[in-house]
Amino acid sequence: MIKLDKISKHYQNASGQLIHKVLNDISFEIKKGDSLAIVGPSGCGKSTLLNLIGTLDLPTSGKIIFDSIEISTLDDKKLSALRNQKIGFVFQMHHLLPQLNVLENVLLPAIANSSKKQLKTISEKAIQLLSEVGLEEHLSKFPGQLSGGECQRVAVVRALINEPDIILADEPTGSLDHESAEQIGNLLVDFQSKKNMALVVVTHSLDLANKMKTRYSLLNGQLNQLK
Repeated sequence: MIKLDKISKHYQNASGQLIHKVLNDISFEIKKGDSLAIVGPSGCGKSTLLNLIGTLDLPTSGKIIFDSIEISTLDDKKLSALRNQKIGFVFQMHHLLPQLNVLENVLLPAIANSSKKQLKTISEKAIQLLSEVGLEEHLSKFPGQLSGGECQRVAVVRALINEPDIILADEPTGSLDHESAEQIGNLLVDFQSKKNMALVVVTHSLDLANKMKTRYSLLNGQLNQLK
């Protein structure tokens, strides 16, 4: 589904001088139904790699192919459509809009490409998903009225609402206590299995990493599979 072919990411200063090599000649594939974790020390480039997979950034060199399409050939409009329809994002901070209630936050990614009739169906699906994560009584509440773990569950449902092919999660349990972190980790794995999506998690948590089928270590710009 997604292929990274000899990907490198380097940063330069205003004069064009190389100042930092983050990723060096990385190649690997993500297939439908895969679940994988990327671990490594702070600043090693884990989030940079996730942003490249999610088309939020472009590599300095190499190719990223998504469903047989090389993403560098897509303009901004097509890239935005691909992200919206094919990729779900979960971040360390939930990034819920404080002025919207739980249901409205979940529906936000679906609004742009849906008719009123479609939104009714999507709303029903959102309510069902929120019920599955134990938030059926919180639909009209605002993020400020929820716990951190509850907000992150809303963020997971928001990432799922467009039925993406892949979920990209960047330290999704990093700001949570142990119990909430365990819930979010189990939730991601459960949905990944039921929906047969791909799931890529960047994490410092070995507990979360060990829930994935495959684990990689990122160090000194190189990605290596762990046994």
